[in-house]
Amino acid sequence: MDLFAYIGREALVCVREMGRMMIFFFSFLYHLFRRPLRIRRVIREIYDIGVTSSSVILLTGSFTGMVLGLQGYYTLRKFGSESLLGSAVALSLIRELGPVLTALMVTARAGSAMAAEIGVMRITEQIDALDVMTLNPIKFLVVPKMVAGIIVLPLLASVFNVIGIVGGYLIGVELLGVNPGSFFHEMDASVVFKDVYGGLIKSMVFGLVLTWVCCYKGYYTGHGATGVSRATTEAVVLSSVLILAWDYFLTSVLL
Repeated sequence: MDLFAYIGREALVCVREMGRMMIFFFSFLYHLFRRPLRIRRVIREIYDIGVTSSSVILLTGSFTGMVLGLQGYYTLRKFGSESLLGSAVALSLIRELGPVLTALMVTARAGSAMAAEIGVMRITEQIDALDVMTLNPIKFLVVPKMVAGIIVLPLLASVFNVIGIVGGYLIGVELLGVNPGSFFHEMDASVVFKDVYGGLIKSMVFGLVLTWVCCYKGYYTGHGATGVSRATTEAVVLSSVLILAWDYFLTSVLL
């Protein structure tokens, strides 16, 4: 009986948490379409989420492209298809690795900071002060961050893809001797617009998911430094899991 009671309690906690997350999301949608949309705060969040994450995106993208070029070359060489390296690198990045790894890196870099920032505001009663000043905390804090995430993630994923393709080119063509004409010709023949906009749609969804989860965890953080620490950890873990789950779902729909 104790086991069944434990399972029941955990199920109720899970359902309550999911319901509160959905209420939080619908509150965001409600305030998103109400004036004013604080453009300056959105621009500041674009800088905080996007510009400050650009260095890690550049590093991750370049090394991911180089690894793809190296592994792809030795795999394709077994079948005598080294000329298809450009197509393999580009499609892998644009369809899957670019949006997913970008979202995971932004979650680690900016999402954790987002959850910690809102969590500290909660435990120091700054969010309550916004209520006292008749400033809705969702409108003032959450909406700019989530709008910025939706805007920034496709841009960062595009940068990731370009840098990754350059890294694959350097390894495949400059180091391993693949013909540069074949590299770009096969890439041009294989990559179609559906691949590009599919990757952009994934990036927008991932941007929404990671900012939603991180803002929610920070907004409902527990008491004290321990609560902020736990909320930040939960935000990063849950965001990463949901990004991978949504990647599978969107891939199955967009293919």
